[in-house]
Amino acid sequence: AESGRWAEGLGIEPYRGQEYLFYVGCAGSYDERGQRMTRSVATVLKKLGVSFGIIYGETCDGNEVRTMGEKGLFEKLARRNIDQFRQLGVQKVITLSPHAYNVMKNWYPGLGGSFQVYHYSQIMVGLAGKIKYSGGKKELFITFHDPCYLGRHNKDYISARLILNMIPGVRLVEMDRSKADSLCCGGGGGNFFTDILGAGAESPARVRVQEAKETGAEVVSVACPKCAKMLEDALKAEGLEEKIRVMDLAEIMLSHLD
Repeated sequence: AESGRWAEGLGIEPYRGQEYLFYVGCAGSYDERGQRMTRSVATVLKKLGVSFGIIYGETCDGNEVRTMGEKGLFEKLARRNIDQFRQLGVQKVITLSPHAYNVMKNWYPGLGGSFQVYHYSQIMVGLAGKIKYSGGKKELFITFHDPCYLGRHNKDYISARLILNMIPGVRLVEMDRSKADSLCCGGGGGNFFTDILGAGAESPARVRVQEAKETGAEVVSVACPKCAKMLEDALKAEGLEEKIRVMDLAEIMLSHLD
C-alpha cells in the first residue's frame, strides 16, 4: 500500500493489536519532507519502546476537507477511519500531524469514534527521560514554532518545549509571537494543498522564518509535517537556508543520541 512506503527498511509492523496505532496521514505519507519526519518519529518511538503498528493503506483523516467546508466528504472519510479502527480493535492513536490529532480528538467522537488520541510529542514527553543523549555537544540555539492545531486549537504549548529542554546543549529561544500568539505557517485551512495565499514576501511562512531569524536561532523546531514543508520552502525563498535549518522534534532528538 502506497501510504506505507515511508516505512521501508524500518521493520514496522502492521497494526495487529499493539498498544497504539501510529496514524501518519497524507503529508507524512506522500510528501518527501513529511516522509523524512515520519521516519524520524517512528524511529524515536521504537527506541522508546512504544508498542505501535501502522495501517498500510491509510484513509485521509479529513481535517482539511472539513475546514474547507466539504462536510459530506469529511463524514465519509471519518466514518471510514472509525469503522476500520473499530474492526482492528484500536483504542489508542498516536498521530504524526496535529491536524489529524485535532480532528480525531475533537470531531470523530461526534460520529461515534471515541478513541484516546495523542500527538506524538505527548507520548514522547513522558518517556524522553529514557533516552541517553551524547555529551559534549556544542550549544544549539533552537526556536520552536507552535503548530496551530497543537497549540491554538488544543492548548498544548508545553510537550514540545519540555522535550527540547531535556536535550543537553539545546538552548530554547522564543520568537516574539509564540504559544497562544504564534503565527500560522500558512499551511492550515487547506492552503497546504491549494496555495490560495501564495508565496510572496508577505506570506505567513516567509514572515515566520524572518521572525525565527531575529531570535538568532540556528534551528526552527517543528512538530507538524505541513509546518516543516512550508517553513523549509520559505527559508529557500528568503535565502536563509544556509543560516537556519528546519528540524522536527524527533530529528533533533536523534541528532543528539549516543
